[in-house]
Amino acid sequence: MRLKEESKLKGIASITIDECFVVHDIKVIEGRDGLFIQMPNKKTADGQHKDIAHPINTETRETIKNIVLEAYNKALAEKSNSDAQ
Repeated sequence: MRLKEESKLKGIASITIDECFVVHDIKVIEGRDGLFIQMPNKKTADGQHKDIAHPINTETRETIKNIVLEAYNKALAEKSNSDAQ
């Protein structure tokens, strides 16, 4: 997890699934209703963003979201502890 100090972008994560598939550049973003994740995407010719990799069902999306946000909170706590020392 790489923490970011930018406005809405709070961190960037990579996850490894079953030690055989990796997804890079999952963004942790601060929204109006709290933190959420954004899967890696690319900008299309018409200016829209399309996910490059994403979960197919809600259960998997929630699992990934929970794992990434837990890692973000852990990294944030570790940074706070090291800043306090």
